[in-house]
Amino acid sequence: MRSRSLPRLLTIMGSGETAPTMVKVHRGVTEQLLAAQTATETSAGHEPGSASVHGLLLDTPFGFQTNAAEIAARAVSYFRESVGTTLEVAGMRSAADLEGDRGQEIVSQMAALPLVFSGPGSPSYALRQWRDTLVPSLLSEKLMIGGAVTFASAAALTLGVATVPVYEVYKVGEEPHWLEGLDLLSPLGLPAAVIPHYDNAEGQTHDTRYCYLGEDRLSLIEPKLPDGTFVLGVDEHTALCVDFDSALATVAGRGGVTVRVRGHSARFEAGTTVPLERVLELASDLASAPSYEGARATSRVTDGARTGDIASDGVGALAVGDVAEGREQPAPQGSEGAAQTVARPGGSPLLQAIRVHESAFRSARERSDAPGMVAAVLALEEEMWAWRADTLQSDEMDRGRASLRSMIRDLGLLSEMGVRDPAELIGPYVDVLLDIRDSARRERRFAEADSVRDRLELLGVAVHDAPEGSTWEMRRGSKVGD
Repeated sequence: MRSRSLPRLLTIMGSGETAPTMVKVHRGVTEQLLAAQTATETSAGHEPGSASVHGLLLDTPFGFQTNAAEIAARAVSYFRESVGTTLEVAGMRSAADLEGDRGQEIVSQMAALPLVFSGPGSPSYALRQWRDTLVPSLLSEKLMIGGAVTFASAAALTLGVATVPVYEVYKVGEEPHWLEGLDLLSPLGLPAAVIPHYDNAEGQTHDTRYCYLGEDRLSLIEPKLPDGTFVLGVDEHTALCVDFDSALATVAGRGGVTVRVRGHSARFEAGTTVPLERVLELASDLASAPSYEGARATSRVTDGARTGDIASDGVGALAVGDVAEGREQPAPQGSEGAAQTVARPGGSPLLQAIRVHESAFRSARERSDAPGMVAAVLALEEEMWAWRADTLQSDEMDRGRASLRSMIRDLGLLSEMGVRDPAELIGPYVDVLLDIRDSARRERRFAEADSVRDRLELLGVAVHDAPEGSTWEMRRGSKVGD
């Protein structure tokens, strides 16, 4: 068994585990691991080894998918290129892969490598494959003795005492219910059911928060959690980073983390660091609050690690400003009145970026700024390249491609003007002026005729007079308007 040379780190990501939004979080984990490895080698009198961290990609949650190899390759590429970390693919697509020599190798890798990462797929499939194997105990060993576990999306759902069977409820139509989770957190003092994608807004016109459950379904199954258990919600493109050695939890990314008990919630915004003890205190306080049962709960601000960092209410997460100003909050789903529509302003980070680049392109086009239009196209292409490894569950990459194609098409149409012969463009106008000049010459208004010729010369058009009439040509290298 490994000695306590490594920190005990748990990172729970709501989504975006292979997106640009989580690069900084991943780098923070690997930097802590690298620092610990370097310190151990130095204290032992050895020269520090390679300045990199090796980890294991536990590919089980998406192991049933026909594109599992592609998803794994994208994750490996993301960690190598964006994080600077080498991931080995476990190759555990099902419990059967743990049999024989190959199974022993997977177990050995999982025990030896300092980092285990797992992400998208099906939580119920992952639970079926991991249960009754060494996987839960190996993960627990890292969190208890030393190492880092980074679980996101589907994998994150399995960490707690109970798990939301997302596909079965949201896609298949089963009655809302919990599955028994791996419960890796209760022994560490966090008796919780983890719900990633907590602020999901893909439904637009219907409530898809709480990992596609919505308020109605969550409020239906929440009372079925064991006593003393709370819901730990992690927003999309957000991470809860727990250091069990220091007993501190930090929220990073673009959203927040919510502690919820019986419909009452307390929210920690990104940038907040709190003792784990405070999280448990909040859960206890929320558990003692009266159940709303269809009535509006009273909003309040709790004291946190930093003033104003935490807000709580009886529905979901509130912005601190909403609480402080005393504005009335909408009734929760399932109470009397119309159900509220919840949508994140501006959409996901990728969609926001697409819209920014579209706006820049349109503005450049209105200014006839060709370099600016090209810059917007290149910026959008670069943005989409940065997101190439993310396992998006929406059509936002298709949305970005359509926008990129539209921009390129517009540039192509404009370029037609640039590649055409200038003489072809201005020919009709020059012919009109020459007809006017010929009329002036016939009427012996020579000064006027000479003036037309001289102005055309200044514009790069050479006029040649002959007995049969006047002809013209563009001077070599001239541009209209020069």
